[in-house]
Formats: sequence, C-alpha cells, structure tokens
Amino acid sequence: MNLKQSILKVQAALGNVRAMEKLHVDTYTEDIIIKVEGTRFASSELNEIYMDVVELAGYYYIKTIVLGSFHIKTWKGATLLIKGRNFELNLVSDMQEIESDFSNVSNRSVTQIDFVIEEQDIDKIEKSRIDNITISSKKKTAHFENIVITDEEE
Repeated sequence: MNLKQSILKVQAALGNVRAMEKLHVDTYTEDIIIKVEGTRFASSELNEIYMDVVELAGYYYIKTIVLGSFHIKTWKGATLLIKGRNFELNLVSDMQEIESDFSNVSNRSVTQIDFVIEEQDIDKIEKSRIDNITISSKKKTAHFENIVITDEEE
C-alpha cells in the first residue's frame, strides 16, 4: 500500500466523505464498462465509442456510449459531428442533462448519450462511409478517427 492510499484510509476513518468515495470500489460502473452493449464503432488514444441506431415510437436515435477519459457533467446537452465521404451530420442530444459515471477500478468513465437522427440520414451511419466522429459538450471534446472495421464488414 502506498502513502496516498494510507492517507486516504485515515481521512476516511475520520469521516471525510470524499476520501470514502475514492476508496470505494465501484463494481457497478465497472460492470457496465466490461459488459458494454452496442457496436464498437471507433477509437482514439484515450477513448472508444460504441454506436447503434435505435427506433422508438417512430423516432430514431443514435445511442452512444463513450469509454475512457471523456468525462462530463452538463445541463447544456452535447453534439455529435459525423464526417464522412460527401456528407456531414451534426446531431444534438435528446437530453440536456448528461453526467458521466467514473470507475475508480479501471480509472475510466462511461458516458451514455442519445442523439436524435432523421430517418433519411440513418443509411449514412456505416463504418465504411465515415471518416471521423467528434462528440463534444461544454469544453470537453472527444475526437475519433480510427473507425473499427471488422473482417465481417469489409
């Protein structure tokens, strides 16, 4: 055990709530990170993004999950910019309040955001047609250029 951990344990024993939170092993968030549901779409040096198109009552959404260092807490929503061959989609989140969940086990965050998409734009969401993806909120941005294409999709 290192000195930092020892100090945290003493602070937690004295009732410091922040120290208790840091020592807490967050298995719930870690389980979400390990068992991500969705299609791994792209990656960057610090993050990876999972994306799927879903339909609910005639409305279409892109369900995204970002894993890694991208961590936000906002009441102003987020934007998803998808640039591809001969097109550019700029989508807004369906909710304004977004908060990432942090796992102190793997030292990563998981951020789930749904974006509204028009039905005629759904066919553009193909890995082979996309060059890069940028997700941003407030002053935080995650940029993805490494589109994941498996052997099955080629």
